[in-house]
Amino acid sequence: MREVPVPAVPAATASLLRRCALLCGALALVTSCSWGAGGDGDEGGAPPGAPTGVTAEAGSATTVHVMWNAVDGVDAYEVYRGGTLVRKVPASDRMVDVTRLRPSTAYAFTVRARAEGRLGPRSQEVRATTPAAVADDSAPTRPGGVRGRVVGSRAVQLTWSAATDDRGVVSYDVHQGDTKVHSVGGGQTAAVVTGLRPGTRYAFTVRARDAADNVSAAGEAVRLTTPGADDGRATAPTELRAVSRHADGGYHIDLTWVPPRTDGVVTEYQIHLDGRPATSLVFGGDAPRDRAEYSFYAGREAGVTHRVRVRARLSDGTWGGLSAERKVTTGESG
Repeated sequence: MREVPVPAVPAATASLLRRCALLCGALALVTSCSWGAGGDGDEGGAPPGAPTGVTAEAGSATTVHVMWNAVDGVDAYEVYRGGTLVRKVPASDRMVDVTRLRPSTAYAFTVRARAEGRLGPRSQEVRATTPAAVADDSAPTRPGGVRGRVVGSRAVQLTWSAATDDRGVVSYDVHQGDTKVHSVGGGQTAAVVTGLRPGTRYAFTVRARDAADNVSAAGEAVRLTTPGADDGRATAPTELRAVSRHADGGYHIDLTWVPPRTDGVVTEYQIHLDGRPATSLVFGGDAPRDRAEYSFYAGREAGVTHRVRVRARLSDGTWGGLSAERKVTTGESG
């Protein structure tokens, strides 16, 4: 390839060109930031993330109960049936009952978060099928043997005996005072209510619902007081194991743990390495229920000891307690 001589540029001209280049670069950056953040009528900035932990459960022949985990810093949530917006709720709500549905019909739902006018992406799609319609004027019997216990300072666990109905119980509604705060399928007799405040007294009741939307009388009220401090043990992952592994010229740390027993499936975890948050991972719809696994690169040097802990993001959007700490040294088998 032939070299082409380039004529010299006078110093004053070169200085002027450099100033112009800097100004143009700054204008390009501002322009790209203001133009590139649009979409769905948004004014700018990054949109909120997609809600995780979305579940859908038929409440009757014509209703479906949809729940999700909280997203930080949002103003509202939008619930979609297929591509149709069916409900808008404030950020304080993490559940809705979608009504006026058809019996014996399969439905798909997604949830989106909105913050300062910016609409985030859709959550993973979840499905629920309404049961067949029945001619039924009789309500189920009320749930019996309702009991509860506090789980740390922000959650309680409720259990009860199954109600009976001539056509079958489809769901159970959990009320905090006069407000419905949760719903589970008719085959379940336990629930965990999260998002509570430390040092607060609560009263919970449980009602049974059948396919015709007949609702039972409330079971006996359970009164519980959350403690003023949370040691985190009830919401922490357990049986954490950390093992060093050599592969591809470097060392990796393989982790396994048992997810905490919370209401719904935990989909997001945070890994703490040497006393500081190192990374977060989201499992999505295939989140493990019995044992979770994760592996990360730890460098090429052998003989380095690391301290590892794990915690889960709860359904109310807060982080649960940290697991017990484990030490692992690169190059040593666990």
